[in-house]
Amino acid sequence: MKKALSIFAIALLIAGCNPKKEVKLIDAANFNKEVDGKTVSLYTLKNGSLTMQVTNYGGRIVALWMPDHRGSYVDVVLGYDHIDKYMNNSGDRYMGAVVGRCANRISNGKFTLNGVEYQLPKNDGENTLNGGLIGADKMVWDVVSANDSILTMHALFADGQDGFPGNLNVTLSYTLTHDNQLQIRYAGVSDAPTLCNLSNHLVFNLKGEGSILDHELQINSRYMTTINSQKVADGNFSGVKNTPFDFREKHLIGERIDDADDNQIANGKGYDHNWIVDKSSSKSYAWCATLGEPKSGREVQLWSDQVGVQIGTSDARDGVSFEPQLFPDAINHENLSPKPLLLPGEEYHQLSIYKFAAMPVEKKKK
Repeated sequence: MKKALSIFAIALLIAGCNPKKEVKLIDAANFNKEVDGKTVSLYTLKNGSLTMQVTNYGGRIVALWMPDHRGSYVDVVLGYDHIDKYMNNSGDRYMGAVVGRCANRISNGKFTLNGVEYQLPKNDGENTLNGGLIGADKMVWDVVSANDSILTMHALFADGQDGFPGNLNVTLSYTLTHDNQLQIRYAGVSDAPTLCNLSNHLVFNLKGEGSILDHELQINSRYMTTINSQKVADGNFSGVKNTPFDFREKHLIGERIDDADDNQIANGKGYDHNWIVDKSSSKSYAWCATLGEPKSGREVQLWSDQVGVQIGTSDARDGVSFEPQLFPDAINHENLSPKPLLLPGEEYHQLSIYKFAAMPVEKKKK
């Protein structure tokens, strides 16, 4: 592992030293808008070889520019160049946004706490997805502080919002480090028992655009949580060995994407599943997955303290998302633990780190 990390650091240094720059920033004026009585803006962070733009509408990462092995930049996350396109979006509602207060799907839109059953709005068939009708992605977050490399925001999920109990205060920070990492930190407290399971729906395309079927994916996982026909966790686990979900070694995303049962890949459109991260304990920090694009040498590693990672390919197969989180629908299944339960006096914390590198590309022999 030490040798691999050394190679990774050398690649970062090479990319950072290359003077070639092609970053084309989105005009901040495109995001100047008042929504629900709050001001929406666009913020730009820079550090190392990375440049990132974030809006406080949904805490969205709108763009993230990184170099390839020759120092040529592209925006490697999918997003829009105008606030109106996010507010009037018929496609991926959650693109680049914070999701919660409870990420992923809650079966039948209901759960029970202390003998009280809570019914949530159903926004995904018969289920509740990523917090409900409003959710973190449709809220205007209050900017606490901002500088060249760190943006900190706050949001209050009010008692009863989307049917959830408790006033949940969440602080979110995005940090770009000098060694080309994006660090995402969440902290939350509630005045009543509630659910808290936050994540970010970053959608990557390391070429900038086009198909992601030629991207290489590796996942640090031997097991996954199984799902029903509505893509909701059924409370069971399944080994990935000898299945299209086995990414313990690198595989092209498109290599086996059509080989899974329709029950596992809805309508054959792509992956949308929760892998269980191999690590020493539920609280430890570990490598989750690596996404690479062989021609450009661009690579991103995801590290997190979460027990699972939801990985999905878009219907158009032009992006792949990584959402570190607790197990989906764990509140409704005895076998899934830890629960996304936050009690008064407790603090919710999450750390997820995306490590970016421009790796050397091997030349093919003629």
